[in-house]
Amino acid sequence: MNQKAIIAGGGIGGLACALALARVGVRSVVLEQAEALGEVGAGLQLGPNATRVLDEWGLTEALRACAAYPEALYVRDAHTARQLGHLRLGAMCLARHRQHYATLHRADLHSLLLGALRRWPEVQVRLGARLASYTSHETGVRVTLDNGDTVTGDALIGCDGLWSRVREQLLGPQPAPRATGHLAYRGMLRVPQMPAPLRANMVTAWLGPRLHVVHYPVSQGDWINVVAVVEGALKPGHHDPRQWTHEAHAADLRQALGPACEDLMAVLAAVPEWTLWPLHERPPLRGADEQAQGRVALLGDAAHPMRPYFAQGAAMAIEDAWTLGRLLQPDARNTERDIDWPAVLARYAQTRWQRNARVQQLSRRNGTIFHAQGPLRWARDRAMGLLGERLLDNTWLYDGPPEPAAEPHP
Repeated sequence: MNQKAIIAGGGIGGLACALALARVGVRSVVLEQAEALGEVGAGLQLGPNATRVLDEWGLTEALRACAAYPEALYVRDAHTARQLGHLRLGAMCLARHRQHYATLHRADLHSLLLGALRRWPEVQVRLGARLASYTSHETGVRVTLDNGDTVTGDALIGCDGLWSRVREQLLGPQPAPRATGHLAYRGMLRVPQMPAPLRANMVTAWLGPRLHVVHYPVSQGDWINVVAVVEGALKPGHHDPRQWTHEAHAADLRQALGPACEDLMAVLAAVPEWTLWPLHERPPLRGADEQAQGRVALLGDAAHPMRPYFAQGAAMAIEDAWTLGRLLQPDARNTERDIDWPAVLARYAQTRWQRNARVQQLSRRNGTIFHAQGPLRWARDRAMGLLGERLLDNTWLYDGPPEPAAEPHP
């Protein structure tokens, strides 16, 4: 086929997009600003909605080689260690939602997608290639890079993250991503370093006033990912908030946490090194035109960055990519027919924007609930005790992604 999509960004969303397109015969060029492909950060969680896509793409065995599959989620009080609620995962998740719940390192998911892409000659990757601007016209898109080179294609998919240049041009002047006032301390430790009573194969969330901590296994259960989120501002001396990680000290975290139970403090003390990530966000999507216009679309964090309190950031990017591939399949398999990119991208945005906005909103709401104080904290704890799994399970989410919106009648 002569059709070619330009994909700005070689992170998880960009690679997932390229793979979804390649699987239906659409060529793409991935423009990655870094000089080497890779991923930074720490762990992430993939609900059944995301593992369902990876399974359809034939990546289940590759996922098993790098992921962990926790048996349960336990929610505990950060001060008293009391159990507040739990959600069965493992076999129960498979029975309810017909797919697994997985936890893994971001770099492992990135490597998994990159390995899958290498089997598809339809995908070209250009490193050291950062989009400076683009021009969209009736028959295609022309991208200009920072070094002055140009790339032409039939469509442009912006997968360039929170500080997306594609978004900036597509939607016009907008406020910069907003600092949430939440700081995420991230660390990793090997399982033998974990306090023995907490080595079980589970996700544990500790909730306290203005803070929460989550830890879970990754790398086939050999490592534990730990994330502690506290409310506060960066200290003087921390500069550009767009950097993914910052040097941080355990003393800062202990001071921010205040009093915590012995079990939680033992976990935090076992982490050998912390990095700091100030959380930023944009408002939830307000309409389909904020995810696509004409021959240009946004995917993942470029379209709908979200707080990590619903564990769905990577999953929503993967769902976006799957939806785009699903919509392209009928046209792409017919090599005699040109793809109507504006129509495909309009349907893509119409399918995705409301679900993405809902997850953005729930992610923000969860942060309020996780960090609750006073009467809200009491009501949260009581609701978890009374409703149990009914409060924590999300069938509408985990049974996705939804099929694309029907094509409108002429």
